[in-house]
Amino acid sequence: MKISRTQSDHYDETIRGGALRDTPQRRHVYDLLLGKRDHPTATEVFLRAKKTMPSISLATVYNSLETLVGCGLVKQVHVDREPTRFCPNLDEHGHFVCEKCGHVYDIDLAAGRHRQWSLPAGFIVSTHEISLRGLCADCNEN
Repeated sequence: MKISRTQSDHYDETIRGGALRDTPQRRHVYDLLLGKRDHPTATEVFLRAKKTMPSISLATVYNSLETLVGCGLVKQVHVDREPTRFCPNLDEHGHFVCEKCGHVYDIDLAAGRHRQWSLPAGFIVSTHEISLRGLCADCNEN
C-alpha cells in the first residue's frame, strides 16, 4: 500500500515538532502500520519489519511503537487480555473483534458521535474506547 503524502507529512511534522530523531527504523515501523491496517501486535510488527530490515531488533520495534504512541501518531488497542495492538487510524472510530479468527477491524463511529450518554452529575469524558465482538463476514459464512 502506498503511503499518502499527507500521512508522510504528518509523520515528519510530528517527529520534528516533538524534537525527536527521525530514525530509519522508526519510519519503517510507522510505514508498516500504515501499509497494512490490521492492528498488529508488537511481535507481528517485528516479524514484518525483519523481512525488509533484517538488522532491526525487537527492542527497537518496541521503542519505536512507544514513541509513535507517545507522540500521537499511533493508538494502542487493548482487546481483553490479549497483547496490545497498534492502530495508525487517528480518526474517531471503534473496533470490531472477530471471536473466531481474532482479526480486529476499524468501525466508523461518525453516526454515533453525537449520541448522548447518561453520565452521573459532574462526570466528564476525556476518552472512550468502543469495542464490539462477534463474527466477521468471512467467519459468519463458514
